[in-house]
Amino acid sequence: MKLAVILVLVAVAVAEDSEESVPPHIAILRSEQVNPDEFGAHSSDFEAENGIRFQFSGQEGPEGGSNMIGSWSYPQEDGSVASVQFVADENGFQPQSDLLPVAPAFPHPIPQFVLDQIAFAEEERKREAEEEDDK
Repeated sequence: MKLAVILVLVAVAVAEDSEESVPPHIAILRSEQVNPDEFGAHSSDFEAENGIRFQFSGQEGPEGGSNMIGSWSYPQEDGSVASVQFVADENGFQPQSDLLPVAPAFPHPIPQFVLDQIAFAEEERKREAEEEDDK
């Protein structure tokens, strides 16, 4: 009898834990799609209750394939919204966002060891040219 009571208590505890681990359902607020027409034009627009949004529109490209423009965004843990805009075409996928790393402005300072190596290579080139002239 004691074993049965213990098993029931364990089963109730496990059931409570599993209910807490199930993520809440997220409502879809908007989901619209336009399938390709005779010119290949298509679009999609999606928004969820948790703040996730995705939209794009596109058409068939001149070289085949699909050219698209669009964006997506989602809330971050700190309350800010992450946002990405993109173009996808013959030149590939081209995202733009404040979240993406940016290369340093050019011209940037060249380290001295690099300048020394360039000078050394130039001296070697001159030396080899002089040796060729002497032959």
